Amino acid sequence: MALILTFLGKSGIARSKIAIAAAKLLATQGKRVLLAGLAEPTLPILLETTLSPDPQEIAPNLQAVQFQASVLLERNWEEVKKLEAQYLRTPIFKEVYGQELVVLPGMDNALALNAIREYDASGKYDAIIYDGTGDTSTLRMLGMPESISWYVRRFRQLFVNSDLGKTISESPLIQPLITSFFNVNWTADNFSQPTNQVNNFLDQGKAALADPQRVAAFLVTTPDPIDVANSRFLWGTAQQVGLTIGGAILVSAETSTDLSGEFTPLPISIVPDVSNGAWQPLIDALPNFVEQASQAPKPIEIDVHNRQVRLFLPGFDKKQVKLIQQGPEVTVEAGDHRRNIFLPPALSGRPITGAKFQNSYLIISF
Repeated sequence: MALILTFLGKSGIARSKIAIAAAKLLATQGKRVLLAGLAEPTLPILLETTLSPDPQEIAPNLQAVQFQASVLLERNWEEVKKLEAQYLRTPIFKEVYGQELVVLPGMDNALALNAIREYDASGKYDAIIYDGTGDTSTLRMLGMPESISWYVRRFRQLFVNSDLGKTISESPLIQPLITSFFNVNWTADNFSQPTNQVNNFLDQGKAALADPQRVAAFLVTTPDPIDVANSRFLWGTAQQVGLTIGGAILVSAETSTDLSGEFTPLPISIVPDVSNGAWQPLIDALPNFVEQASQAPKPIEIDVHNRQVRLFLPGFDKKQVKLIQQGPEVTVEAGDHRRNIFLPPALSGRPITGAKFQNSYLIISF
């Protein structure tokens, strides 16, 4: 399994330069590195080479790839048709070809996340550096496993408990009709087979995101107040997704610039801007990504003994945070992001007895 590292911030070119420098640094340390970017010209120009939808070696231990959504969609379409054939006697997608498909809004994020998952699962890389959009779109992409798993969990249960679900599971009249169309005898047990496959992928994604030694991000900013404000907002939003922010990287020619008050308790690394491929000064100024990520504040801590849930929400104030409890889960809304917290059995079903916002932490008591 690889370390998956990405960078967040408003300045796209600065982020890309740091992603390249981070990839070069890890490669010189003997790690097998994949630098993955979007189908945009920034990376090829900075690397002074042409990139393709397939990984290609650009330096010892370092490969680079560009995620082209249309190509990824075409490749994944064949897998969709194979999955459909497992459950339908007469698949309906077999006459639809991947080359015909168009990429819908938001689909590119899902395709990129799946590509990262596949490269991670291949075992070919020790580190994957993702040079994405660096904004809330990237955060929503990384948060997809948790978000989708909530939909699968809740709607699957609603269906099973519905009259239709009970009829499919129990009716001796409908069972033969279902079996005539599908390749399986559809009972309550094997009804869950396809969703179990999905849940396995989602659980792996959630586990990786919760482990800072598997997935982490670093903020990239300049001294400009707008850049700083954007980075702080992304910091808080990342915590809502469950993504660990390991530190802040300040791109500035002035080593005396002090932004510690804006990003406490994160460590701040000041790095120079580079041009004309002079990467070494930037590489030398980069932090120890793994060490800093492992020491960063956890986005969420669940204390069963004291019946508390603590969420770290920097960049937000009390008025921007809303708390809702419906059923067995708790929903926290901060800024433009909503997170559903699946409580452990010891807390599930217990009513909230108190909540306070203190030192950037939302502390919920049960």
